[in-house]
Amino acid sequence: MVEYTLQLDSIFGSLADPTRRDILRRVSKRQLTVTEVAHPYEISLAAISKHLRVLENAKLINKRKQGKEHYVSLAPSALKDANDYLKYYQKFMEANLDSLEEYLKKGD
Repeated sequence: MVEYTLQLDSIFGSLADPTRRDILRRVSKRQLTVTEVAHPYEISLAAISKHLRVLENAKLINKRKQGKEHYVSLAPSALKDANDYLKYYQKFMEANLDSLEEYLKKGD
């Protein structure tokens, strides 16, 4: 349980940063080299490497080396864990929205 909680903390902490969310969005479409990942951002390659390390530690991406190139791809299993966690709370949110809707209908 503790390991699962730490993994979720790592996932949601990683997703809290807009640059990392954008990197994740881009690698979800196709595998990119680290240079391709870094290209659209006006930050150093070292800063991009730190972002990639955070995403890799959260198990949101996979990195592999082929020759001199480092490739980054999406690792969807961690996203499944986050999705499962959020789905559990979705039923409570929907129930509260249904209650609010009923309350508002009674006020008419």
